[in-house]
Amino acid sequence: MDKRRIALFASGSGSNAQNIIEYFSENEFVEVDSVWSNNPNAYAFERAKKFGIDTFVFTKDEFRNSNFVVETLKKRNIDLIILAGFLWLIPVNLIQNFKIINIHPALLPKYGGKGMYGLNVHRAVVENKDSESGISIHFVNEKYDDGEIIFQAKCPVLPTDSPEEVAIKVHQLEYKYFPEVIEKVLLAG
Repeated sequence: MDKRRIALFASGSGSNAQNIIEYFSENEFVEVDSVWSNNPNAYAFERAKKFGIDTFVFTKDEFRNSNFVVETLKKRNIDLIILAGFLWLIPVNLIQNFKIINIHPALLPKYGGKGMYGLNVHRAVVENKDSESGISIHFVNEKYDDGEIIFQAKCPVLPTDSPEEVAIKVHQLEYKYFPEVIEKVLLAG
């Protein structure tokens, strides 16, 4: 079996990207090929470079109005794109050419959509006095957080939890389950 190749898209610190890179670092069937970002200062690039992984930065115009990203990914034989803290809406030309997976820090369909990321989500969970939160790993379509859900995991939210405490619980779920779900999707074909 040929190695399956992943491209990671991240806009910020890249802690999920690093977790995925580490998970697959010695996998004989899956390789993290590259890390991509709209943010030239994304710390995700520093994390990727420590592992010798190629990095690419793109502008909004290159992402939305050209085939630069699609053609470069095709040349690199990418099998799957992973959104690991990537905040832009994905253009149709990418969706039509690649299978794309995102992780969302809530139990979709709750707290999804534009602007619902990071502490914004956890604040909403706490303000609404939800008793649980979690993660949703889903395929990407033309709308924010709207694609078919592949996997969800839950964690309790205590009445005394702050948004930051909820974030810690949700991150633990992300780190545990995201690489495993990626691997299952890739190896299932």
